[in-house]
Amino acid sequence: MVEDTPRTPAATATLRPNAIGFVDALAIGLNATSPAYSLAAVIGPIVALVGVHAPGVMLASFVPMVLIASAFYYLNRSDPDCGTTFSWVTRALGPTTGWLGGWAITMTGVLVVGSLADVAVNFGLLAVGLDGWAANTLIRQTLTVLVIVAMAALCVRDTQAAARLQNVLVLLQTLCLFVFAAVALYRVHAGTGSLDAVRPSADWLDPFGAGSTALTGGLLLGVFVYWGWESAVNLTEETTDPSSAPGRAGLWSTVVLLATYVSVAFAVVAYAGTGYLAAHADEEAVFASLAREALGGWDWIVLLAVATSALASTQTTIIPASRTALSMARRQALPRRFGLIHPRYRTPAVSTWWVAGTATVWYLLIHRISENALADSLTALSLLIAFYYALTGIACAVYHRRRLTAGVREFLFIGAGPLLGAAMLVWLLVEAVADMADPANSSGGTSWFGLGPPLVIALGLSLAGVLVMLARRAVSGAFWAERPSVYGAPSDRTAMSARQARPQPVPIVSGSREDH
Repeated sequence: MVEDTPRTPAATATLRPNAIGFVDALAIGLNATSPAYSLAAVIGPIVALVGVHAPGVMLASFVPMVLIASAFYYLNRSDPDCGTTFSWVTRALGPTTGWLGGWAITMTGVLVVGSLADVAVNFGLLAVGLDGWAANTLIRQTLTVLVIVAMAALCVRDTQAAARLQNVLVLLQTLCLFVFAAVALYRVHAGTGSLDAVRPSADWLDPFGAGSTALTGGLLLGVFVYWGWESAVNLTEETTDPSSAPGRAGLWSTVVLLATYVSVAFAVVAYAGTGYLAAHADEEAVFASLAREALGGWDWIVLLAVATSALASTQTTIIPASRTALSMARRQALPRRFGLIHPRYRTPAVSTWWVAGTATVWYLLIHRISENALADSLTALSLLIAFYYALTGIACAVYHRRRLTAGVREFLFIGAGPLLGAAMLVWLLVEAVADMADPANSSGGTSWFGLGPPLVIALGLSLAGVLVMLARRAVSGAFWAERPSVYGAPSDRTAMSARQARPQPVPIVSGSREDH
């Protein structure tokens, strides 16, 4: 038996290269969006806004997403860094803007992880008939915390095992969604539906059919349902072919999501009709009701889809937040302890547990305020999402500005496309701020400091980010000495050389084949 050599200190260990492949990254990108849960959460409100044109809104929401996915693809090819937006925006637009982009990513994880775990527990209990447990707040919250801890532990313990779990979960929830859609559409065609069925029409794909005001609100919700696909790119340093595979996984994630969302939206609207969906727009369990109507005793299929969707997303949403914190720590934008990597598992253990712990505290704290406050915190997500996505689109064009005249492809996919996507998201961001300023538009219709709670939450987190950034800059200003660079410039090549020269871990010799 060969004795283990001394393990590499966590401070110099690196993430495990080639831990996952393209298919794994694609599954993670899909699961991070939580397709079944996202549909369950927004299909009612979207239909209430645009009626039968919900599939068209899903199609229109895809446009800024795929344009920003193009930006992620080309930026990742130039700089395969697990910090994604933070790293790229820093290099293109400067350290202050980059830091704020990184903070936005970490805060999205903090805001949503607890809610996702809660949904996974709720729908999981409903799927197995434990409705009483689902209605018990203490049981539900206790199980939610346990789910967060379990998913964080899996993220720390084994990236490969986590990816295998994601493959199973994405297949399961996608299969369940398409079974539901197929049965619902068949019953509409056969005339055996139990609700106010409507014959589907190609006109439903017109997003402008309900008017521009309704479209704006629908697009804000659409951005939420697509959000999360970039988690695949946050694993770039752990993926085979890191400069290409993660970006392609992100792009393909948006395409698969488009097909899923449009198909299910057609089925839901056709089977239930707009009146039923609008009347139940505020009910998260509207999918459960539809499942009982369409599938009868087989409604557990949809309940299982939502449960697995939320469970998978609980894990994958921790990934971008933890990897971004790791990248920020490596650049001294955060304290070095956030950059510590587990010497055996080669994962960002400290930042992962920090995200999980902070998300747990937020979930329990916001729950004590009210159920409406939890919903409002999720609404605030759209502001943070639009902010850092828009920054990424702008950073792509600025960073690659010397390439934009090299050809039509470069101009469209590296410059004009990402900038158009960023412009659309900025427009949605402005519209969302105006909408959220009115307390009547919040989940509970209450006022915090004269504004809607979602806007107050978003502004509060932004202010906290600025204060943390100023405090960090006062302690260590090394990161803020960096200057923006451009693709192909000498400073850029120097940065890449420095990145490639990061200390590699000392090999660990053990009886495990994986450690050799």
